[in-house]
Amino acid sequence: MWLYLIIMRGCDLSRRGDNVNRKLLAALGGAVLALSLAACGGEGAGGDTDTSGQDPKDLTIGVSMPTQTSERWIADGNSVKEKLEGKGYKVDLQYAGDDIPTQSQQVDQMITQGADVLIIAAIDGTALSGQLQAAADKKIPVIAYDRLIRDSKNVDFYVSFDNYKVGVAQANALLTGLGLQTKDGAKGDKTGPFNIELFAGSLDDNNAHFFFDGAMDTLKPFIDNKSLVVKSGQTNIEKVAILRWQQETAQKRMEDLLTSTYNDGSKVNGVLSPYDGLSRGIITALQNAGYGTAANPIPVVTGQDAEIASVKLINDGVQSSTIFKDTRLLAEQAVIAAEAFLKKQAPQANDTKTYDNGVKVVPSYLLPVVTVYKDDIKKELIDSGYYTAEEVAAGQAK
Repeated sequence: MWLYLIIMRGCDLSRRGDNVNRKLLAALGGAVLALSLAACGGEGAGGDTDTSGQDPKDLTIGVSMPTQTSERWIADGNSVKEKLEGKGYKVDLQYAGDDIPTQSQQVDQMITQGADVLIIAAIDGTALSGQLQAAADKKIPVIAYDRLIRDSKNVDFYVSFDNYKVGVAQANALLTGLGLQTKDGAKGDKTGPFNIELFAGSLDDNNAHFFFDGAMDTLKPFIDNKSLVVKSGQTNIEKVAILRWQQETAQKRMEDLLTSTYNDGSKVNGVLSPYDGLSRGIITALQNAGYGTAANPIPVVTGQDAEIASVKLINDGVQSSTIFKDTRLLAEQAVIAAEAFLKKQAPQANDTKTYDNGVKVVPSYLLPVVTVYKDDIKKELIDSGYYTAEEVAAGQAK
């Protein structure tokens, strides 16, 4: 009886919709919330209705992005929204400010307001089980966008890049920058040993593990034969991970490494960085420590996402490389998958084996990645229309 009363009260609050009531709804907990959403009905039937023959203007896609502190996620959100709206759909795009409760609340709201499909780039890949169950109860398909949502059977599709290969590409870029190999993978003219340090992304982001595994599998032979030396000894992902991918945290860790490990006059020759924001923090720490002169050059620093500030650094010879993941193509695949679900069809997957979320293998569509060095900027980023030459020169997108 008490559960029934909570559910009915939840339905009443969800219809009223003010901020205080939404906070109270969130406090009821994931399991009760899932039941209440299933029981409410009323406004917006969401996935409960047959959308296969409906006009796009009568359908709503909920798009949940993790943060606006990274230009990459701003570009993703805008690309998905523009492509969906270009096809006539209504779009509810929300950014969660890297705050897990905020994202949970936003997804709750999308469900109660009648979203027909959800596209979610999760902050924490394990934190949305209650919301996903609520979506499943209302037959709302869920597409995990670039970050796999874990520990739930209610993830219907995954669109991303081949994240293991991203890590491989980053490691190869480090090896190429150091001269241990050439861009085509042939043996380079340098032999080392080179001092390197390793960074990884946030442990609650499933992609961080794929990036790190791909990189370490590639670097291990060079570490084993002493061509590469991780002077700090920190080689486990738990030691090198940066929570929430924060630039300031990466800068602080690099500063600590320089103080604790390189206070004997030895030099850092290379840094494996999995994301451009981290790369810029790492580079700032190195520059503050006196790196960046002819006598003491900046180490080889990798990156990812081709953020415009880092592209300028690459163009200026400061950062060595980045991995370009064309968000326009990823957004396009998300739209294709959403439209397939709306037509009551299964989206086309090109990988049905790799992405086990702990409960099921999620059918996936994986896109290729491109490594960008200075001499690739024009072809890959400017000629493709991703940035203009003026934006690259200024380090700022319009």
